[in-house]
This record gives sequence, C-alpha cells and structure tokens, in this order.
Amino acid sequence: MSEEKLSFQAEVSKLLEIVVHSLYSNKEIFLRELISNASDACDRLRYAALTQSDLLDGDGLFRITVTPDKEARTITVSDNGIGMNRDDLVENLGTIARSGTADFVSRLTGDAKKDVSLIGQFGVGFYSAFMVADHVEVATRKAGEAVGWRWVSDGKGEFVVSEDAEAPRGARITLRLRDGEDEFLEPERLRKIVKTYSDHIAIPVMLGDETLNAASALWTRSKSEITPEQYKEFYHHVAHAFDDPWMTLHYKAEGAIEYTGLLFVPGQKPFDIFNPDRKQHVKLYVKRVFITDDCSELLPPWLRFLRGVVDSADLPLNISREMLQHNPLLAKIRTGLVKRVLSELKRKAEDAPEDYQTFWKTFGDVFKEGLYEDFERRADILELCRFRTTVSDQPVSLAEIVGRMKEGQEGLPTITGDDAEALRKSPQLEGYLARGIEVLLLTDPIDEFWVRAVGDYQGKPFRNVAEGSADLEKVAVQPKEGEEKPEAAPADEIANLVAALKIALGDEVKDVRASVRLTESPVCLVAEEGDMSIHLERLMRQHRQGASGLKPRRILEINPHHALIRGMAARAGEDGAADLLADSAHLLLDQARIVEGEPPADPAAFARRLASVMRKGLPA
Repeated sequence: MSEEKLSFQAEVSKLLEIVVHSLYSNKEIFLRELISNASDACDRLRYAALTQSDLLDGDGLFRITVTPDKEARTITVSDNGIGMNRDDLVENLGTIARSGTADFVSRLTGDAKKDVSLIGQFGVGFYSAFMVADHVEVATRKAGEAVGWRWVSDGKGEFVVSEDAEAPRGARITLRLRDGEDEFLEPERLRKIVKTYSDHIAIPVMLGDETLNAASALWTRSKSEITPEQYKEFYHHVAHAFDDPWMTLHYKAEGAIEYTGLLFVPGQKPFDIFNPDRKQHVKLYVKRVFITDDCSELLPPWLRFLRGVVDSADLPLNISREMLQHNPLLAKIRTGLVKRVLSELKRKAEDAPEDYQTFWKTFGDVFKEGLYEDFERRADILELCRFRTTVSDQPVSLAEIVGRMKEGQEGLPTITGDDAEALRKSPQLEGYLARGIEVLLLTDPIDEFWVRAVGDYQGKPFRNVAEGSADLEKVAVQPKEGEEKPEAAPADEIANLVAALKIALGDEVKDVRASVRLTESPVCLVAEEGDMSIHLERLMRQHRQGASGLKPRRILEINPHHALIRGMAARAGEDGAADLLADSAHLLLDQARIVEGEPPADPAAFARRLASVMRKGLPA
C-alpha cells in the first residue's frame, strides 16, 4: 500500500499549537504520558489474551523500553502491548474521538495562559511528544494481525500512514528531538524522570538491561510505603490528568468480599463531566489484571468525578463485560465503595470544612444528582450538601440553616434560577427577607428535580417561594429602624382592582390575587402549587424539550401596600375602569415577566403601551 497523507482533525491542530508553544514548563512529562499510554496498551492485551492466548505470539512478558540515541538525537519508547492497525492510528493519533471534544475546543480562547488550564483538564497524552520533538514516527502492529503500520508527522497539520512489514507487535514511538532538548538523551536524566513520574507503573520500564521503576501495582502496596508524590503521579497516570488530586482514598476491604480501592477526587472538574453518557472513570482490575475502564456498575453516575482503580480477588479473571452487568459481587463492591467515599467526605466536611468547600464548589452540582437518583443513600448525601442562601454567601449545610429558622417558620424556603445574585433581587423573596427568613438559592439545573424528589429535611418541607401561597403569616415582620410600612389599599378597592385586572388580562394569567410575599415591588408572577416552576419552564425551552406551546399560565400577585397599586385600586371602582386600566394591566404583567428574566409577550404592544402611559404622565 502506498503512503496515505491525511490532515489532523481541526481540534487536534489547535491542541498541538498550544502544546508546542506554551503548555508546560516541565516538558519532561512527555515521557510520563508515553509510558502511561504504553502501560495501558499492555493492560489491554493482557485482558484480551485471557480468552485469546494466541494474541501473545509466545511473548507474554510485558515491558516498556526507553532507548536514547545521542548520535541520531532520538528517543524511542516501545512496548509489546496490544498495538494499532491503520484505523486505530487514524482515530487515536489523528483525531480526538472523545465526546465533548467540540465543546471543549469551543472554550479555547487563544489566550495561552487560560487555554493551558483547560487543556490540563482535557489531557493531551500522545500529543505531548511534540513539546520536545519536531518529528515523531510510530511503528506498530496490532496483536493478532499480520500487517504492521507506520505513522509519521511533524505536528504541523498533516500525518502520513503507510504499511510497515517490519513493525513489531505493540508500538515503537521514535521522537527526533528539537534543538535544545538534548537533556532527554542522558540516561541519568531519563532514570530520574521515570522514577519521579512512572515508578508506580506495574509494567517494567527498561533502559537497556536496567529496570527503572518498581514495576508493581501501586495499589497493592501498603499505604506506609507510598509517598504523597507517588500517589499524585499515579493519579496523573490513571486519570490522564495534569491537576493534583483533592483527596486520595486507599483502602482494602476484607471480609465476605475482598477488594482494594485506590480512588481520587480530582482537584479540577474534568471537561467531560456533563456529557450525556455520564460515564464513570474508575478502572476495574481482577487479581491485578485490567478488565475495563467502562464498568457502569462499579459506581453510580453521581460519583463519576472519581478516578482510580478497584482490584478484586473474588471476581473471575475471565469475566466478560456482559457478565458484569448483573454480578452480585460487583453490586456489593459498589455498595462498599459508595459507603466508603461518603464516609471520607463526611470526615473531610467535619475536620476540614474550608477544604471541603473546595470540593463542593467543584463537584457539588454533580454530587447533588444522587439526591434524585439514590434513594438508599439520600439522607447521607443530603447531610453532605451545601447551599448558598440569602444569609450566607459561603455554602452552608441544611443543619446550619435549620438551626437559624425563625419562630413560627415551618418549612425551608427555596428559590431556583440561573444566578444567585439575581435571585437575591427577586420580588418573591421580599416577604421572607422582611421577616429574616433564610432562603436557599438554588442555581444548578438538578435543583429543579431533587427538591421535589426529597420533599423535606428532618421533617421540614422544602417550599419554592415562587410557587403556591407564601404562608408567611406565622412569622413576624422585622421592621427596619425608622421605616414605616405604608398603608394597604382598602380591601374593597383591592377586590375591584383584582376583578378589573382579570377582565383585562383574560387567559394570559391563571389568576390575580393580593400578595403577602411582596413588600417593595408592585407585582410578581408565581406558579400554582404543583405546576412547573417558571425557571424549569425556561430550562426546558432552552433545551428544546418542550413544544413551542409550553407556556403554563401563571398567577399575578399585586402588592396592596405599593403606591402604584393603591392608586390603581382607588380608580378601579370607577365607571369604565376596565378600559382605563387595560394598558396598565398589561404593563404590570410584562413588568413581572421582565423581572423573571422573560421578555414581554408582545414587545411591540409593550412599547406602545409604555409610550402611551408616559405621554399621559407628561402632557405637552
């Protein structure tokens, strides 16, 4: 087959440009990334050979070899793992076949400093070779296949793929170093890099006849033998990440079922954590043999931010991925893992509350999914949740909020929206703020669902302040010093105004009523108890999950104490009041919509009515 010249995927080209010019101050980690990939390739072949022993070709002693050549100014990293064929080369080394890639690249700004942080979350693996090399060649043959392949590129937009009859099983990656990178040709420098970054790799890393690493599975060692640096570098390897872990959890479960878990909570939110597939990324091993890194039964989706390994001695070595789906032993491991993770998070929350805030700000929106999905663990999860409120900018526990409840307060009020600061200004909060009642400010999409699913905390029901009646009469208003509350319009005048507004607005509203939740604003919109919240309606429209007719009618509440409402109420009993108040009624409704972040139903009519009212107020 003749040479085939192909172009890098656009996303790869953007990554390479940043990688080459500005990604890392410690370029040495290119070797860590290549060794990590080689280790994964050996793991995958070891697993495949459990059922297809002929794939090993009589060579089952896995190894990774690093070979510097000072004369040629090259460094080669080779392995005898599973290898690649032509399609694998194009997919793995020419594209980034990972869901969420397009969204990730769309966030690249062109500002190197900002983009470096993003790419650190994304991981670049093989492409890090171009930090030190101006020419990279890969010779590879996939286990079980007769034809080998060669991949060559200078990292500038194109690569060449061709057959290679002499390619060995596995992969041999040769880097021609750039000027000024000769340090990576020195054996002592290579020894230090491997010892620093790859000592935990369970496959021997060779330099000639010398083994450079401990070559034993890190998670099988005693915790007392493992340094924080070794844990950190193992996290980098297993997570393909560049940040440092926020928490490390290493333990061995003994008893009816035995397994070892080495789990990490990342320091940064992985770029793909909100992909629709919600895959978890903890690798499953059986007796130190890699089985899969895509075992959905190992951990629930709401813990998908975890990285690491779980190694079981009780599962059969030749277990298939299909058999994993309904395996009772795996179900027990899952239960044990969840229990242990929650226990460690609880300890962190109690012993280091400020540090726990870091975890919550990074992963709280994912963790809260467990409130909706995991009935069995719901109470434990709820205790670990933290919430911003009208009283506290720093997220606080529900126990703290309950401890601050006012005399006569029966429920825990909540309000949902896109931004906490905008929510603080919502008219629906006015009656609660006037009484000193603390309200939970919920700004994550999942908040619309878990609150209804959970229902209450310690017998205190959650109540959305923008739904149903406000039920505030049992809590006394806390008057501000020197401020007098204006008189309300007489009840009969308010009744007349309500009737006039209902006539003017017709089917545009479900009801009109006097409000107890308003103290400063003239009007607000609320949902009837049990109806879809205004915020959820907006979210569903944004995600196109409803038809264009998804417009539940709302209740318009008016403030009897507001000067505007008092003035309108005074005229509502006059002859022809319905016609007189028609424009004002629609302006009030549109004002309530605007405060909710919604546009006027008819912008042209809104502009006309506003001009008309202004003209009457400013006669020529």
